[in-house]
Amino acid sequence: MIEINGNDLVFSFPSVHQCARLNISFQRTLRIPDDDRTYHLPPGLGTFPLVHVDDFEKNVPEKWLEHGGVIMPMYQSEAMWIYFSGHHDPTRRSTYPFAIKISTGKINAVTGEEYKSGLKKNPQDYVVSPKQPWLDGYCIKKGEIRQFIAMPLGEGYTAEEQITGEAEHGGLQITVYPMKGSRYDALFPKEDLIAMQERSVTTGSWGALPTVACMAAPGAAPMQVKEMGLAPGGKMKQEIYSDDFKIDDWDLENGSRCFVHITNSVTWAEITGNLPPHLPPSAKDYTYAGLPWFDYYDADSKAIKGSSKLAKLESVQKMSAEKGDAISNESFSTIEIVIPIKKNPKQVREGDF
Repeated sequence: MIEINGNDLVFSFPSVHQCARLNISFQRTLRIPDDDRTYHLPPGLGTFPLVHVDDFEKNVPEKWLEHGGVIMPMYQSEAMWIYFSGHHDPTRRSTYPFAIKISTGKINAVTGEEYKSGLKKNPQDYVVSPKQPWLDGYCIKKGEIRQFIAMPLGEGYTAEEQITGEAEHGGLQITVYPMKGSRYDALFPKEDLIAMQERSVTTGSWGALPTVACMAAPGAAPMQVKEMGLAPGGKMKQEIYSDDFKIDDWDLENGSRCFVHITNSVTWAEITGNLPPHLPPSAKDYTYAGLPWFDYYDADSKAIKGSSKLAKLESVQKMSAEKGDAISNESFSTIEIVIPIKKNPKQVREGDF
């Protein structure tokens, strides 16, 4: 089952396990400069709003209703990262594991291959929560990604168009597979609470959410919806961690998927009658205000190799310059405030003697 809770997509699998719940949110962020530098992780600036496609069936294309899912607004050339948060069970001192496939325009953001159901481990075409807390873009090489940037579908910028030559799907496609309940119980057994104290969310072809009453005006003529897709932006330091579990640990019979349709700010207002979020600050303005960037570190996890196919994609900045209409994306001086975020803050790093 998939639900919207606030601005989170909540995937829940009660038939698999009572703890099998995963929240996914889409975080607004700074668009990092697309230059010769590889940047640290930018901050989250709040979540993008989400609405049910079925709430606005009179205002959206027919194929959106076939896909089901949700709608999300993004300004042209705005950046985004995706945050994963599974259910934590203190009696097991664990967070329920999930295998998550992220595709943009049905192009896998980890491998660059066209969408296929199921999981592939060699090369790995998914991320694993909770080990992978977030994903900021396309995995172009080990330890480096290109940021997710929203661009109009049909102008050649998106990963989908660059790889397939077609502007057919757009948006985001998310597929979630929970760990098998029996494997979770075996790997993460419950502990005695006293001993512990002593020691210290109808589906369509893409997983549509439940149908509710239409909010559009009766008899309103269908509007011309401008669809958005995601394209590669500037380079960022981020590792995509390898899966330590076996493929057979994942419940491939009980996966769930959701199509996230992306609209520009004008179309969002026309569809929903709501104003889009305000424009985010530029990375330059943010940095000059003395605000921090971040560096995530997990010494116990191994990063996978990037995709040579995704590494060949042209960035938004390069393509816009070639088109003679370069999109503003200023570089700036060295970032002075970088906050390290370690998976285990108590862990001591072993250096050289």
